[in-house]
Amino acid sequence: MKNIILIGFMGAGKTTVGKLLSREKEMLFVDTDDRIVSEQGRTIPEIFSESGEEHFRNLETELLRRMQEDTYNAVISVGGGMPVRPENRRLLQELGCVIYLSATKETILERVKSDGSRPMLNGGELVSKVECLMREREAFYRQTAHVDVRTDGRSIQHVVKIIEQETRRFR
Repeated sequence: MKNIILIGFMGAGKTTVGKLLSREKEMLFVDTDDRIVSEQGRTIPEIFSESGEEHFRNLETELLRRMQEDTYNAVISVGGGMPVRPENRRLLQELGCVIYLSATKETILERVKSDGSRPMLNGGELVSKVECLMREREAFYRQTAHVDVRTDGRSIQHVVKIIEQETRRFR
C-alpha cells in the first residue's frame, strides 16, 4: 500500500492517530520530527535556537526527498509547518495519500497549552500565536491534502476508522 501521510496543526492529533492507525493497518509508523531529532542528535527546540527555523525547514525537505526512495507502507506524521513550502507540498502528495487532521482553535489550544516543546509557540501570547499560525497554514494544508478529517470531539478510534474508510479509494 502507498503511504498515509498525516498533516495538520500542532496538537491536531497526528502522532497519536498515526500510531494507532499504523498498528491497526500493520504499517510502519514514522514521525518526521522524531526522525530529524534522531539524525541531528538534538531536540527541535535546540535546532531552532542553535541553527534557526530555516535550517530546520531545510532538514524537513531533505528528509522528504529521502523518504521518496526508502519509505513504503508507512503512516507518516509530519511537523505542522512542513506543508508551508511548495516543494514539500509536492513531495508529500507524491509520497502517498495525504490526510489533513483539522481541529478548531479551541481544541488546539486545549491540547498544546502546557506543552513547552513547540518552538513556534514559545514567547508571547499563546492564543494570538496559535490564531496567527493557523491562519497562515490553513490554505497550505488544504492544498496538500487529499482528505480532510476533523478531530474535534472525536475519539482517536473514530478518527482512525474515518481515515481507514477514506483511504480505501487510494490503494
